[in-house]
Amino acid sequence: MDILRYVAFSTDPLGGNPAGVVLDAAGIDEATMASTAAEVGYSETAFAVPRVDGALDIRYFSPRTEVPFCGHATIATAVAHAHRHGAGELLLHTQAGPVPVTTSAREDGSIVATLVSVAPRTEMIDDADLAELLAALRWSGADLDPALPPRVAYAGARHPVIAAATRARLGELAYDMEALDALMARRDWATIALVHRESDTVFHARNPFPPGGVVEDPATGAAAAALGGYLRDLGLVDTPAVLTVHQGVDMGRPSLLTVGVPAEASSGIEVTGTAVPIG
Repeated sequence: MDILRYVAFSTDPLGGNPAGVVLDAAGIDEATMASTAAEVGYSETAFAVPRVDGALDIRYFSPRTEVPFCGHATIATAVAHAHRHGAGELLLHTQAGPVPVTTSAREDGSIVATLVSVAPRTEMIDDADLAELLAALRWSGADLDPALPPRVAYAGARHPVIAAATRARLGELAYDMEALDALMARRDWATIALVHRESDTVFHARNPFPPGGVVEDPATGAAAAALGGYLRDLGLVDTPAVLTVHQGVDMGRPSLLTVGVPAEASSGIEVTGTAVPIG
């Protein structure tokens, strides 16, 4: 098995979010995918199977579980595919639905990729679930930004969006991993999208990922797409919009995600970023 290792949403291998990429996983069974992802140890490893039409079937495994869609591993896979086959358009068939990705080369030779998520949606979060979530985070209602109400947002995977009133609150992350893991497993939440809004279009984010066996994700493209859908659904951003999301800073792995939010309510959310090989 040829396992490639890339960092997504950074041009520095010491930043961003590492992902394993297998560009040809034909014949590899699910158990082997799961054990390989656990051995690689990154928050996600992507396993792609080429189709006769040039598209890829793709699955994403964390060290502990499979997720229906992963943004940073999608960006890493698209860039790895471009390095091997050339930049251009690529269609990924995920368990959440089809995700088109476009790659292009910059003047410095680096590759940038833009994915378009499946149609997003936003759901209310139950009061009891919110109370349990805040308790697991060791946050209180006073820590929240009232302008960005808690919701569960989806753009391929489900992420509660919880907005901190201050950047300092976001910077202090010391949650109960066991309690949060149990709640997220019951509610089928992929990560928790903790955000702070610096300006109309600039956000800071952190993403606990205990169901995957990961304390925190340094860049989460799926959550960034979900955030874009959430802001559009609740009328909290003028569309079309381009958002900048800074993530991983508090972990020492700074990441930069660019999120395009079209005006059309049913359209997918665009997430753009670079990826570079590790080592």
